[in-house]
Amino acid sequence: MKAKQKEVDDWIKLHKAGYFKPLEIMTHITEEVGELARELNHLYGQKKKKDSEDIKELADEISDVMFILICLANSHGIDLDESFSRVMDKCYGRDKDRYKKK
Repeated sequence: MKAKQKEVDDWIKLHKAGYFKPLEIMTHITEEVGELARELNHLYGQKKKKDSEDIKELADEISDVMFILICLANSHGIDLDESFSRVMDKCYGRDKDRYKKK
């Protein structure tokens, strides 16, 4: 994640505005998650795309969400490698017996 965080930070530094304010970032997150939800609904739900709608890749929508989440982490000085490791520790620790295993 460090490489992705640096890549995003390098891109942000190319622009005068810098990182958006936290609530602006949250608005972008909401928008991007909505686009992801819409794409999933088109793929797996009952609502199919209209002929006039662009075909979007699910991977692109997921990456849009990741980009803006990385912006939020960077703007708060969060090391995503460290925080993600803590989440995985919970999965293998606290939650190890929560779900039925294969």
